[in-house]
Amino acid sequence: MRNKILLNGLAGLLLLAAVPALQADEDATLYDRVRLEVSAEQQVSNDTLVAVLYVQTEGTNTAALANEVNRKMGWAIGQAKLADGVKSQTLDYRTNPIYRKQVLTGWRVRQSLRLESNDSTKLSALIGTLQKQLAVESISYQVSSAARKVAQDELIEQALTDFRARAALVAKAWQRPGYRLVELNINSGGNIPQPRQMRMMAMDMAADAVSAPPLQAGTQQVQVSVSGVVELTP
Repeated sequence: MRNKILLNGLAGLLLLAAVPALQADEDATLYDRVRLEVSAEQQVSNDTLVAVLYVQTEGTNTAALANEVNRKMGWAIGQAKLADGVKSQTLDYRTNPIYRKQVLTGWRVRQSLRLESNDSTKLSALIGTLQKQLAVESISYQVSSAARKVAQDELIEQALTDFRARAALVAKAWQRPGYRLVELNINSGGNIPQPRQMRMMAMDMAADAVSAPPLQAGTQQVQVSVSGVVELTP
């Protein structure tokens, strides 16, 4: 029994002696580590036009108001289907009470229609047609997912090249023969500006014709950042 206790005590002492050694090894792996971050960006042409239009009526008869909104929105959807290359989607349908001096005086019924197309000329013409009975809430230009991916792939390659060059520069400045990559992160979703949005005044619903709104696509900045940790070789 005494021999067993002695053996257990010896094993405990060996374990305690090994802890500082393990800690030293762990600290050694953290020695001469440098965190770096680089970014690359470029201007990409906006190639997608998005417009949101709406129908809104007010009155006291909710059934009549709903019928009017449904009729105008049905007409707008039909016009959108005639335009090749234009995607359409109905959005929120709301019926809200109208109060004046805390007294219910009527109802407001509203529904929106979202339109999207890579052909801004065709969508602009459709907007002009729809403004006979709908009002424009917003018009914005965006970069399509396909175009954004192409730009991001190019920027990732550029950022990685810059990261390697920066790491080599640090190693050279510290008179080290090279470096070892410990950690690498690629972020392609941050610091992207929101697409430019143009608010437009509601047009006269009784107008026989409305000219298409003047539009300019412009560009948008796409950015990719690469961050990581390198360990300088001795």
